[in-house]
Amino acid sequence: MTSRRRFLASTLAVTGGALWGWMPTSNWAHEDLQPHFMPRAKRVIWLFQSGGPSQIDLFDPKPHLNAHHGEELPASIRMGQRLTAMSGNQSTLPLAGSPFEFSAHGESRQQMSDLLPHTAAIADKLCIIRSLHTEAINHDPAITFVQTGSEIAGRPSIGAWLSYGLGASNSDLPASIAMVTQNKGGQPLYARLWGSGFLPSEHQGIQFRSGKNPVLYLNDPDGMSRKMRRRMLDALKDLHEIQAERNGGDGIDSANVRNELAWRMQTSVPEATDLSDEPDEIFEMYGPDSRKPGSYAANCILARRLAERNVRFVQLFHQGWDQHGSLPGGIRTQCRETDQPSAALITDLERRGLLEDTLVVWGGEFGRTNYSQGKLTPQGFGRDHHPLCFSIWMAGGGDQAGSDLRIDGRSWLQHHREPRSRSRPAGDDSPSPGDRSRATHVSLSGTSLSIDRCSRQGGQGVAMTCS
Repeated sequence: MTSRRRFLASTLAVTGGALWGWMPTSNWAHEDLQPHFMPRAKRVIWLFQSGGPSQIDLFDPKPHLNAHHGEELPASIRMGQRLTAMSGNQSTLPLAGSPFEFSAHGESRQQMSDLLPHTAAIADKLCIIRSLHTEAINHDPAITFVQTGSEIAGRPSIGAWLSYGLGASNSDLPASIAMVTQNKGGQPLYARLWGSGFLPSEHQGIQFRSGKNPVLYLNDPDGMSRKMRRRMLDALKDLHEIQAERNGGDGIDSANVRNELAWRMQTSVPEATDLSDEPDEIFEMYGPDSRKPGSYAANCILARRLAERNVRFVQLFHQGWDQHGSLPGGIRTQCRETDQPSAALITDLERRGLLEDTLVVWGGEFGRTNYSQGKLTPQGFGRDHHPLCFSIWMAGGGDQAGSDLRIDGRSWLQHHREPRSRSRPAGDDSPSPGDRSRATHVSLSGTSLSIDRCSRQGGQGVAMTCS
């Protein structure tokens, strides 16, 4: 019996068949793809702040907003822009200036609030983009868009695309790994956010958890020896080959790849996730939470360890940024949990010579409104979702450190529809957002993250740039 994949691959007269035949399999060497420029980033650590951090209270000082604190949001500023149902029915939309103090830091004079003293100390290593915007106004489509490039679930995650395009740098660990901070409430996070979508399942991200079993169902059951497991996998592979000869090989290769990776992970994962060999200096650098398994700080240490082991894509998810009310207290808690570990990760990577080829990204799915959701009080006000402008920062991987892109004086719209190319690495000759023959793009509407498909053999790397 001829499988659909084999039929399409062999029917070169059909355009779809030709394209399907071009798609790489797990053992494809990418010999015909060579980088058109020398990429700088070999791996990515994405510190995803789920819920939508308030740019107004962290990275984007607005003296004009503070000067008009309590006044009604002008119709000339809103311009009929849609609001969520949570604040759209309010009788008044009072402007809410930030209660936090901002100051300039480093030679680059990057502005940050006093909530981020540790991040401020590394200001000259950051490229802050204050002009991102997106179409989605609610969490699920916004997060799905950031992670997959589509508001509709089902497309491959960015980690899956990197695995598909570049392969794994370490054959004993997954190319894409996700970690979620333990015991944090907030918007739900789904495995599809690091899933493989329509790509072969071998490219899906693997979630690491804290505790005795970092990966679910990885350990052998009681009574099964390592030798028995090996014999079982060999026998299963033989059966797969028989099935492939009879019925075609759709999915068989991916299943074998997953099984063999799981076998190797039984020894590589415990070694990689064991923090007991980290010196006290490291735990002090990352802060008091770093000794708590599953905390954001502990996950940051683990992210560095995975970068040392050349894992292609590591993503940390930290919930709790969705402050519709009691924002001043809530955002203080979030910053206490994330500020020191995030800054320590950058410093730690730089000390080990990893920052120059590791791109670190910090940010959420959208920003927060410049007006108060609910009654405006000194400690009780909140901010609603705002997709028209928000801030992220990036470090390492060739990004132009100490640069920033800004939005308007009221934190409602970005000055420019797209961030300027000054956020690209110096000397970067990346493809334009429309050049899909040379790159895959995961867009944040105004920002395209360009993932270059470079050869696995020589000159391999990841080029993620803003355009």
